[in-house]
Amino acid sequence: MCKSHYEVLQTGNKHPIKAWTKGVPFENAAKQQLENIAAMDIVHSHIAVMPDVHLGKGATIGSVIPSVDAVIPAAVGVDIGCGMVATRTTLKAADLPDNLKSIRSAFEAAVPHGRTANRRKRDVGAWGNIPKLVEQQWLNLEARFNQICAKHPAIAKSNHINHLGTMGTGNHFLELCIDETEHVWIMLHSGSRGVGNRIGTYFIELAKKEMQRHQQHLPDMDLAYLKEGSTYFDDYVEAVEWAQDFAAKNRDIMMFNALKALRSEIPIQFDTMDVAVNCHHNYISREEHFGKQCYVTRKGALRAERGEMGIIPGNMGARSYIVRGLGNPDSFNSCSHGAGRVMSRTKAKKVFNIADQVAATKGVECRKDEAVIDEIPHAYKDIDKVMAAQQDLVEVVHTLKQVVCVKG
Repeated sequence: MCKSHYEVLQTGNKHPIKAWTKGVPFENAAKQQLENIAAMDIVHSHIAVMPDVHLGKGATIGSVIPSVDAVIPAAVGVDIGCGMVATRTTLKAADLPDNLKSIRSAFEAAVPHGRTANRRKRDVGAWGNIPKLVEQQWLNLEARFNQICAKHPAIAKSNHINHLGTMGTGNHFLELCIDETEHVWIMLHSGSRGVGNRIGTYFIELAKKEMQRHQQHLPDMDLAYLKEGSTYFDDYVEAVEWAQDFAAKNRDIMMFNALKALRSEIPIQFDTMDVAVNCHHNYISREEHFGKQCYVTRKGALRAERGEMGIIPGNMGARSYIVRGLGNPDSFNSCSHGAGRVMSRTKAKKVFNIADQVAATKGVECRKDEAVIDEIPHAYKDIDKVMAAQQDLVEVVHTLKQVVCVKG
């Protein structure tokens, strides 16, 4: 392993903050948020900060938080199990048509994406009529979901089966990419959708009530936690693990439908190859670090144990990377989950216009309208600098460049 690249933030807290942020922006608001977490007694050893770090709600995006006998629901967030899947095909770049618009249209038709507010069955981002494949896959999740809802009925009032196999909004995407050997990949990004949001929101509020009931004083109420052995701890962990399974299945269904759509547009037969990665980057995991069993919360971070494969996307106009973990113990065997934002969606819409979006996504078949300006590449950190800052966390296996991008 090469020399560690982290810096230790000088704080007055008992727990150090180790940050892999050399050469990348690191906003003061995010530092303050991390200091609030580092001051908590439940933290084990230290907090690890990835180079895509930026301010989040409750906890900092791009952070790895090990906790003992407790979990912070807001640190996991409401997009539970959000992550990536990528599959390499036997297709080569030369097999693709010169005009890729038909492939984008096929992807858009195969995978519901976006959202139509208050339209229920007519929401473009949900299934109106549930496909047979989705019904079959839901059967593998339904029994455990019903057990959770029997204890917490409010969770049942959520989009679940009608969101299984759908992308969502914001930074979620489906892409066709070309790697360094000219092989064609399909890559996508999504999570547990409406039901994960309901689970996260519900337990965040329960954790706050628990803190108030026990008169626990916190630097930020969004850092309310559930103690192991308390009323809701086991229920939360059960619900989160289920949402993570939902998210992984959601990505599998979308990948199946995306491959089917691509086959409908390519006149030659092709197969998928041995490289396929499906990984979470908003989740909790029971692990042992520095001699103690703990709950590791990765909020916008991948697990990168030695030899473990992961995906680090750039933005709509930049390269993405398939990586192999180096198992750095100081990062709790973690790495970044992407480039990380440098400005909010609101600010991006104020600063940039459609012409900027067109220029920034040159060569990519994608939407270039006002509705996606908040995802303009300029709103993200330089992915190459992010990768340089974490050379001791991962090694690059494949470099991908998108040629088609469907945004939620």
